Amino acid sequence: QVQLVESGGGLVQAGGSLRLSCAASGRTFSSYAMGWFRQAPGKDREFVAGISWSGDNTHYADSVKGRFTISRDNAKNTVYLQMDSLKPEDTAVYYCAARRGIVRVRTYEYDYWGQGTQVTVSS
Repeated sequence: QVQLVESGGGLVQAGGSLRLSCAASGRTFSSYAMGWFRQAPGKDREFVAGISWSGDNTHYADSVKGRFTISRDNAKNTVYLQMDSLKPEDTAVYYCAARRGIVRVRTYEYDYWGQGTQVTVSS
């Protein structure tokens, strides 16, 4: 069982930066691939970024490539999402998720989810 708690969301102006964190419980965190997803009002939840259990492999949605960076610290049971050059269209609730195996991009392929953190980007 893995419990995930996101933090770091908030209100930022366009062009600004935020760093999200996702703290995981459990001693097997390092065996899970981690993903960040987001859901804007009236839209489906979508994949943003993913990272392998070792941190060696990362994957990004085209919409955030070059602006967002995912990383993890297995010693701290934490995964991060550094978001730079934020745009109003990045406004959403951001969720972290965990799954055994490799990074996937579909929501149903993840077993554990956090409660989400709101990110609002003003123009």
